[in-house]
Amino acid sequence: MSGTFPAVREQWRLRPRQGAKRDLLSLHDLTVEEMEHLLRLAAEVKANPGAFRHALQGRSLALVFEKPSLRTRVTFEVGMAQLGGHAVYLAPADVGLGRRESVRDVARNLGRWVQGIVVRTFGQKILEEMAAAAPVPVINALTDLLHPCQALADLLTLQQHRGRLQGLRLAYVGDGNNVAHSLLHAAARAGMHLTVASPSGYEPDAAILAQALEVAPTTGAILRVIHDPTEAVRDADAVYTDVWTSMGQESESEQRRRVFASYQVNADLMKRAKPDALFLHCLPAHRGEEVTDEVLDGPHSVVLDQAENRLYVAKAVLLALLDEVTA
Repeated sequence: MSGTFPAVREQWRLRPRQGAKRDLLSLHDLTVEEMEHLLRLAAEVKANPGAFRHALQGRSLALVFEKPSLRTRVTFEVGMAQLGGHAVYLAPADVGLGRRESVRDVARNLGRWVQGIVVRTFGQKILEEMAAAAPVPVINALTDLLHPCQALADLLTLQQHRGRLQGLRLAYVGDGNNVAHSLLHAAARAGMHLTVASPSGYEPDAAILAQALEVAPTTGAILRVIHDPTEAVRDADAVYTDVWTSMGQESESEQRRRVFASYQVNADLMKRAKPDALFLHCLPAHRGEEVTDEVLDGPHSVVLDQAENRLYVAKAVLLALLDEVTA
């Protein structure tokens, strides 16, 4: 694909299904083809950034963040600027979703000023309430349940390092959290073979797994949830982990360290995967807990590529959604 963005704009929009806009609250909202489109668009943005530099000129984006952020905030804010638009960051004290002002009122007010809203919050229901009330697209920048933009960046990273996603074997070792949930949605649509290894009681949500399993037969994906990390990583093309204690779970940190102690991704565990297996982590990492320095900083680690690819995914999502909105 070449030339300026307007020449391909029609091709890459995410079409409204019901109503006048599309949101990205979950990868489960996307068809297989739509997720493939976003990945192709992200790859094109990465390869030809100049072709998109005026695509969202005159448009504004609100970043409503109830949780701290490095990669998500910077990539959406920088991405919007590089597309010719403008982003406004709103910290917890600025908005106070559901406390200082109702979620519905925040959404309706923002919809009068901006062409898109990126939300990083705790409950998925807060995000859904925001999307229901906002007249402009709402994008999930992380909730306790899901992290869809991260999973898209993960797939983009795997695709660029391995040349394919179909049939790729990915092992996720650790907490069945929001990252694991979105990886299940993503792997099902990409035709990947994903094995999640979590301690008993910390497995992914059963409803999320059921959603992913509904899609898996259409792409040939194989999805498993087990308890043995050694079995999970056997012959894996890539090994993924995340922190054992997510934001909002700090009171459980000591208990989780004990429960997850045998789930650390270290050199010994990586030896059970393929010799050239990649290591992934969404960051930030708790070094010495879920992963050792030897693995995180090792030659097979692609964590910085993942972080970089968050930018191209953010830009692809913004292009696909905000282009429908009149500035």
